Amino acid sequence: MHAIRLHAFGPAENLTYEEVEAPLPGPGQVRIAVEAAGVHLLDTALREGAQGPLPAPTQLPTIPGREVAGVIESLGDGVAALWLGKHVVAHLGFAPGGYAELAVTDVDRVHEIPANLDAAEAVAMIGTGRTTMGILQFADLGPDSVAVIPAAAGGIGTLLVQYAKNAGATVVGLAGGPRKAARVAENGADLAVDYKDPAWPDKVRAFLGGRPATVVFDGVGGEIARHSTELLGPGGRHIVFGWSAEGIHDGGPYLIDGVSEQVLGPAMMQKAGGPNPVRTLELRALSEAAAGRLTPAIHRFPLSEAAAAHRALETRGTTGKVVLLP
Repeated sequence: MHAIRLHAFGPAENLTYEEVEAPLPGPGQVRIAVEAAGVHLLDTALREGAQGPLPAPTQLPTIPGREVAGVIESLGDGVAALWLGKHVVAHLGFAPGGYAELAVTDVDRVHEIPANLDAAEAVAMIGTGRTTMGILQFADLGPDSVAVIPAAAGGIGTLLVQYAKNAGATVVGLAGGPRKAARVAENGADLAVDYKDPAWPDKVRAFLGGRPATVVFDGVGGEIARHSTELLGPGGRHIVFGWSAEGIHDGGPYLIDGVSEQVLGPAMMQKAGGPNPVRTLELRALSEAAAGRLTPAIHRFPLSEAAAAHRALETRGTTGKVVLLP
């Protein structure tokens, strides 16, 4: 099979497209003929060897990637025969191996893909969608809400805009550059502004006419986060799920005592509850997409161009969820 391998930590060019031996499913596992593989900003940090929210790989070479969708074409011992041929999506967890034509995972991790979703959309919802559902647990959105969403043209931002609009909220979407801002407007934001324009906070205040923001969904950090939180009124909430403007492994997010709440990791899982909170959030995300309430934006690259996909993601040259197609 063909796969992307990383032989040494470093720049995107270290990702190479190679022919490698196909993995074999072990007991309780399935092998998926991959139709789409998700790319996450975290993948770029792991590629560099950074110690971010996940540990960097300890053994190289490695095949990156933790989100796949496709057809189950081989079963390990103990897996029911009914799984063979199923169109599924899975988050591989801590085990990499997604940037490949074939990937192996535990059968307990897979979900059947709803009939009205394609593989790329399913991959977006199993990772980005799952995170979005986790974030939204911390915001009680309704017609009285005013939501400010930095990086609104990104994978999570796209879904947050849609969900907030469905809840009746007033939505202000921020994006870098006129092209991305136009995409945010098309996605339904009441106001879409280019955060590269120094006057953007004044434009938001003028649009709101003195009405304060009630929530800021912040995956960006830095100066954008600071200006966004200045729009909040009394009792407003700053929900923090990343700090990409600072670099995923640099320092930490922008926080305000009594206002900011970090929601990634244990807080998100505890809020979801149940015996398997990760799976709970995955099912919510897939259900929202299957019902047509959420539609992920997809930025597709051929599998062989994984290095280009990483470069584009790192330089903010993408819109929506980045997906590799074998």
